[in-house]
Amino acid sequence: MDMTGKTALITGASRGIGAAAARAFVKAGANVALVARSGDAIGKLANELGPKAIAMPCDVSDVAQVEAAVAACVRAFGQLDILIGNAGVIEPIAPLSDADPDAWGKLIDINLKGVFYGMRAAMPVMRQQGGGTIITVSSGAAHRALEGWSAYCASKAGAAMLTESAHLEGAAQGLRVMGLSPGTVATDMQHLIKASGINPVSQLDWSEHIPADWPAKALLWMCSSAADAHLGQEISLRDPDIRKKVGLI
Repeated sequence: MDMTGKTALITGASRGIGAAAARAFVKAGANVALVARSGDAIGKLANELGPKAIAMPCDVSDVAQVEAAVAACVRAFGQLDILIGNAGVIEPIAPLSDADPDAWGKLIDINLKGVFYGMRAAMPVMRQQGGGTIITVSSGAAHRALEGWSAYCASKAGAAMLTESAHLEGAAQGLRVMGLSPGTVATDMQHLIKASGINPVSQLDWSEHIPADWPAKALLWMCSSAADAHLGQEISLRDPDIRKKVGLI
């Protein structure tokens, strides 16, 4: 895909799927705004990627910081064509009755409110431009409860509804909105899941997790008209037909 002239803002860009997506988009010619709490990590990645990438330290659980990041992206590159809501955490992993309320609430602030804040800041910009693409990185946990993951499952289910809402409200103004459920991915989050020993996901062998560049390629494909049949929907990388379309088979 040729993404020359396009600008993407990626949250959770310091590692895992976010960092892999940043590399894929820059390779395709896009400008990329790297958003994450870890300024050092995204600064290092921006240096690696060159002048098409800028690092913007930001806590997505803070609406003012998200609004400032979107504004800074537009100032730097003149536009915002793609928003990838990828930032997310898995902890607390604990039985619902034992979970720390503050940690539970902080996960909701990041995984759910962070998606809302990003959409709220980006949608007016994209409407003014005449269009844009918004993709939320979802999870099978949005549709299936898992022991010890009450906060994560609830947040992902909520984010899936935000994605559908954004499609309903934005499609007529040229907004392309979708979700991507990547399956289990070989990222740092899987180490935390493994260490918890809770629920079947923690028992998976490392070889069963897909590499982070697979969802990165899927995100890139979703920004093209080839994915238009899936607007307003959640795409699953577990689906062999989707993998084929993306070019992973």
